[in-house]
Amino acid sequence: MKLIVGLGNPDLKYKNTRHNVGFMVLDNYAESKRYSFKTKKEFKGDLYIDKDFILLKPLTYMNLSGESVRAVVNFYKIDIDDILIISDDFNIPFLKIRLRNKGSAGGHNGLKSIISNLGSENFKRLRFGLGQPEYDTIDYVLSKFSKDELKKMKESFVKTDEIIDMFIKGESFDLIMNRYNVNDSL
Repeated sequence: MKLIVGLGNPDLKYKNTRHNVGFMVLDNYAESKRYSFKTKKEFKGDLYIDKDFILLKPLTYMNLSGESVRAVVNFYKIDIDDILIISDDFNIPFLKIRLRNKGSAGGHNGLKSIISNLGSENFKRLRFGLGQPEYDTIDYVLSKFSKDELKKMKESFVKTDEIIDMFIKGESFDLIMNRYNVNDSL
């Protein structure tokens, strides 16, 4: 069983904000496949459950994302190698994707919570670039994308959909990284 987690904040006021890229990627993927998320209180999240994979949007707010991830991992006995976390990253140029097998939280509170709750940094990540903040970091990640940025992102989600499909099919993550971790990947 694969687990794909998109990080974000649940309130409507956070819709289309930079920190909600993980939710946006999963929403786009689910829409393209005609999947519907269901809120599951026992997992503190919105989930789409298939026989081979689970899509999860934690509803705990970013800083507590690990609680939701841990609940799903424990219940479904998901191996850490079968987890892909999708998050924003302002240290990566806008629209660029970076895939990693493991790593630190890099200052991202959602990743920090997941690492703390799983007791490991060895889960796979898809980090979606926001570009360097033009002002205060917190204000920047909680700011909304412009209409032009949203249009560019929608086009780039074709790549994230492909990555999720390959991950679900069990493709080698090294192969996926080699294919998408290039300077002009988006």
